Amino acid sequence: MIGVGAAGPTGAWATSAEPSPAPGRVTPATPTLRGAAPLTERQAWAVLTWVDGLGPVGFGALLRAFGSGRAVLDAALRPGATRRLVAAGVVDERESFDAATAGAIEAVAEDPRAVLRRIEIPGVEILTTEDAAYPSRLLSIELPPHVLFVRGSVEAMAADHAVAVVGTRRPTEAGRATAGRIGGSLAKAGAVVVSGLAVGIDGASHAAAMAEGAPTVAVLGSGHGRLYPRAHAKLAERIVADGGTVVSEFVPERPPSVYTFPRRNRLISGLADATVVVEAGARSGALITAAWALEQGRDLFMVPGSIDAPQSAGCLEWLRRYPGQARVVPSIPQLVEDLELFGEATGRGRRPSLNAELIELGATARAIAEELVRGRGTVDELVAATDHSVATVLGALTMLEMRGLATSAYGRYRPAGRLATAPRRPVRRG
Repeated sequence: MIGVGAAGPTGAWATSAEPSPAPGRVTPATPTLRGAAPLTERQAWAVLTWVDGLGPVGFGALLRAFGSGRAVLDAALRPGATRRLVAAGVVDERESFDAATAGAIEAVAEDPRAVLRRIEIPGVEILTTEDAAYPSRLLSIELPPHVLFVRGSVEAMAADHAVAVVGTRRPTEAGRATAGRIGGSLAKAGAVVVSGLAVGIDGASHAAAMAEGAPTVAVLGSGHGRLYPRAHAKLAERIVADGGTVVSEFVPERPPSVYTFPRRNRLISGLADATVVVEAGARSGALITAAWALEQGRDLFMVPGSIDAPQSAGCLEWLRRYPGQARVVPSIPQLVEDLELFGEATGRGRRPSLNAELIELGATARAIAEELVRGRGTVDELVAATDHSVATVLGALTMLEMRGLATSAYGRYRPAGRLATAPRRPVRRG
């Protein structure tokens, strides 16, 4: 089994994480920063994020020990600061950071305004866990980042429904197409697509959501000033322009590294209600996102790929080794139903939804399918009901038959397959 503990996911595909902060006593302190006008608390927190080696656990321990971010910086200016800071960072009898990190805190405290000039860049909003606009989904996970750097719409991260779609950077063409179908269908169903802006599966899911006119959320594994991959710089601009969000927990100048991406992955799953892995190799970072989703109590779905494709090896091995932890995605409509984006509640669960069944179809085919469910079955009836030409109706019926959603006998068409189980709609008169 994958270990899901206080330190985060463990196991074949997981990465190490800092231990969870333990409850501690808050000791109030009066900030007396040197220099110009006092910093706001938000600015003090932003300055502390500049310190490499100070993660969420150490950050939280310092806030509990000194009472505020400004008090931490004030304490860092006093004699014996290194010893006191390291002692304050002890959690569960372990140091959450070392003397070098404490020295870095002292350094930023000497001239916090200089740090702010490099952090407060145009177009990037700083959010802290104390702000009302901070994403509520992240507040519910262990180790939420104390500070977020956001470009674009903060509201996109607060959507009623959000689903992460992740996978390999080197997908098969089929995998790329599947990611696009999933991203587009989720957007049609009213969910915000969350992913990591990487090339491959991530980029395909972002682009598909935007093609449906829906916002999408991209989580960076670097700072905004060192956006990675550079090949997706234009995609990031489009996401912001179209009402989406590009977000990072790292200061703008932080470059990507092998340590930043696992932290990024926990935010991808944390910002979503569920995570869908489309294709993932045996050592894919998407599997770390999957582990984080389980750790955070979120639903996990996996697309089972070809046994001959290395890009599917990670998903297949996960499904074999950890049965029951992830649900298989057998089709797009079934995924949409499982996510409960559509569907009618009944005493026996949720009844299949016509909207889910038709989510991948164009407007014409959807209209014809709806009329079939209402009981209209001849071409003449369908032409009269939809005002489409005979050729258009026949083309739509052919598409529905190819998908197993319609069948015909003696010149009359009727719903088939999962479309036949959709709730029957009354025929509109007049």
